Amino acid sequence: MNLGLRNKKLLGINGLGRIGKLLLWNQIHLRHFDGIIVNCGRDVGKDLDDLLQAIETDSTYGSLHKFLKGVVGGKAEIKIIDASKPLLEIEGMPIKILRTARDPKDINWLNEGVRIVVDCTGNFVDPSVSPESGKPCLRGHLESGALKVICSAPFKMKAGGNPVTDAKTMIFGINHLEYNPREHHIISAASCTTTGLSHMIKPLLECRETSRIVTASMSTIHAATNTQSILDSVPKTGATDLRKSRSVINNIILSTTGVTKALELVLPIIKNVGFMADSVRIPTSTVSLINLNVTFHTEVNELGEPTVNRQMINDVYRQAAAGAQKDLLVFSERQNVSSDLIGTMAAVTVEAHETHTRTGFIDILPEDLAKQGIKTDKASQMPVTHAKIFGWYDNELGSYVNCLSRLCNYIEAKTT
Repeated sequence: MNLGLRNKKLLGINGLGRIGKLLLWNQIHLRHFDGIIVNCGRDVGKDLDDLLQAIETDSTYGSLHKFLKGVVGGKAEIKIIDASKPLLEIEGMPIKILRTARDPKDINWLNEGVRIVVDCTGNFVDPSVSPESGKPCLRGHLESGALKVICSAPFKMKAGGNPVTDAKTMIFGINHLEYNPREHHIISAASCTTTGLSHMIKPLLECRETSRIVTASMSTIHAATNTQSILDSVPKTGATDLRKSRSVINNIILSTTGVTKALELVLPIIKNVGFMADSVRIPTSTVSLINLNVTFHTEVNELGEPTVNRQMINDVYRQAAAGAQKDLLVFSERQNVSSDLIGTMAAVTVEAHETHTRTGFIDILPEDLAKQGIKTDKASQMPVTHAKIFGWYDNELGSYVNCLSRLCNYIEAKTT
């Protein structure tokens, strides 16, 4: 074991992009592992100093030093232990950088002593592909010695692919307790939007009054990502969405999201709800906003007032933030703007000031009741309440990487 940490807990990170680097930061802070192996798969810049600068600095969150120490806490201690490997030490945490293998099966995690690997490349998202196919894939990490692989993106399986029984989508605080080390070897941590949305939906489903959802929809007002073009570009061959080639810094761009399918994987009851989702990309660097619209079957009290109302919904979130979802869901009555939430270490922050509800009544005619076998001459009315709920999430470090990192630590602790 090249880190000199025999029988210690080592985390493998494949890819040093946005999620990979921020996961490294977060794990240095949490110190759950004894050391971290990062596979870049190539040289970075001209020399080791260029790699260190890429790790230390960030245009969105500032420096690694500020993240670990605060504004007045001084610089984090970074040592070069062996420039030839290279082997670093950041705040006493051994960090080894690998620079040769691009294919997961060639990384040799077994030799490095790594059991848990997080693939942050975004390139390998189909758990049904095997190394025997000749293509680089998630299962290549298992072949190279890892026991568990966590994908920092939603699974995307091609139609007609091989059956998959050992892969599962999990979000920390939603369904991570379903992890079974004997059954689950490849885990998807879903997406940043699914993470935030699931933490907004969960309290509603667990409350009797708000669990009776008729239909729901979501729009995420989403910060820019590296998949977008800085300036207008020519669409790729076969492109179906021309907007992805338009300048992210000059436009509000309508887009799609696969959050509905992913949400059903972590909260299966959503399959019974008519749910729609879309995305609107905006030119900011991080922090996105979920606009959740939900219509509930409701009841009225003796005064004719609906039991599902603004105060009741806010109380549901207030209780969740203080109870089962503490530190994962934040209940805020402040009037926030997006920059206020940069770096907030919670899956979602509910903007309670902007929760709104309206109740209406659907006329049910005698002939409609007759179709259900109910004979009556009188029409009736069914109350329904529509709610608009907003939730902020730092789609990079604060929400997604925080939950990904905690999921990773949980899986390591439960893997024997």
